[in-house]
Amino acid sequence: MYRELENLIMYGKLREDPILMELSGIIREVSEKQDDAHAESAVRDIYNQIYRILETATRYGFDDNLWHCYIAYLLASDENPFSVVCEKVGVDHAREDQASVNEIVKHDMNCLFRLFHYDFAEVEQALSINCFSLLTHYRSIAKDENTYNKSVSEKVKELAGELAGTTDGYGFFVVVTDFYKKYGVGKFGLNKAFRLKDAQAADGAMSSESMPCDGMPYRVMPYEAELVPITHTSDVSLSHLVGYEIQKQQLIDNTEAFVEGRRANNCLLFGDSGTGKSTCMKAILNRYYDRGLRMIEIYKHQFHQLSNIIGQIKNRNYKFIIYMDDLSFEEFEIEYKYLKAVIEGGLEVKPDNVLIYATSNRRHLIRETWSDRSDMSSDELHRSDTMQEKLSLVARFGVSINFSRPSKKEFEEIVLGLAAQNADLTLSKEEILQKANAWSVRNGGYSGRVAEQFITHLKGQNSYV
Repeated sequence: MYRELENLIMYGKLREDPILMELSGIIREVSEKQDDAHAESAVRDIYNQIYRILETATRYGFDDNLWHCYIAYLLASDENPFSVVCEKVGVDHAREDQASVNEIVKHDMNCLFRLFHYDFAEVEQALSINCFSLLTHYRSIAKDENTYNKSVSEKVKELAGELAGTTDGYGFFVVVTDFYKKYGVGKFGLNKAFRLKDAQAADGAMSSESMPCDGMPYRVMPYEAELVPITHTSDVSLSHLVGYEIQKQQLIDNTEAFVEGRRANNCLLFGDSGTGKSTCMKAILNRYYDRGLRMIEIYKHQFHQLSNIIGQIKNRNYKFIIYMDDLSFEEFEIEYKYLKAVIEGGLEVKPDNVLIYATSNRRHLIRETWSDRSDMSSDELHRSDTMQEKLSLVARFGVSINFSRPSKKEFEEIVLGLAAQNADLTLSKEEILQKANAWSVRNGGYSGRVAEQFITHLKGQNSYV
């Protein structure tokens, strides 16, 4: 095993993988030393690595041959100069200008083919163990899909199955490059949604190193932020949101243009709470994920990292929506200035593969008071400038979609639509509407969220056959 790892060139980062590194070292020692003391230590170390493989399998829902799944997972995750370019343009075997890099990668694929089909029988026999054999025919306890990363699981198991059907390194090469072209590589290829994790644990914390020579402390800015996958996302679709057909179509039209590479606008979904704005965003991601759409959720205290985020994604072969949920600003908050500069106004042009979508209960996003318009005692000399400053942010969203609170009739239609999606409900329409109207009086009036909460209540009260 260690020879295969040592000979990697383009995929040389795999030598740093802790499981492969530890296993190759253990197997090398076993082949060189046969005494009982070393054997006992080797067994213990191997079991530790087996446990780590089982941990990974549980996290991603792998099954059957866990060794094959693990190698496939490493190949699907390895972002190197070849794999990143391959996800954009694929591999043309006839092009001479690609011949050199292809030969390097084919060399690596021969090594990886042997690693994928590595025979652990000699090690098991030397140490009187059978754990590797168990890994190749592993049957896990049935798990709910919400307990593991389904998106990664499906792709990796597909790749592992195709790699298992190859007969040589060239077959490996073809399968892996086709996978990169179809799905991409790394976290953006394997996952659909991401959030921002600041590398510095305590953003703005004070330390002795943050004291300049004058003795006055200042806030330490976080280092480059990391985009981490959101492993469990809702599988909601737009059909689950009853009503708001015009609004949904506006959102579809804009997103469809974006995914197809046509011109599209940044989008603001505003209106009353509980009307389905956030649900629409989740549904849009699910609808267009297979066509290369990815979503990054960011909060306003992270807006200073927007340029950083765009720098990480602008050259990837995906369409990214930077999503801001429940966006609004108080008078004293200035984070919106970062957002304005990124959307339109900064020197750096926003890449064509990035749009900004936001939801808000406020039409104008920034809190505005009557004093902004009419307070003659204000120290502000140019009140109109203040008003324009506050209104200029929403003007940068080319598409604004209004989700208003439904009328009683619309609320009842939503309730009946949601009830129809739960066919086992045994109550009549009249009973459902009577209870729904009483529920709305007690729980905040008419809205889609109240309707959904009411249906959940009925389900919890055993209103089924």
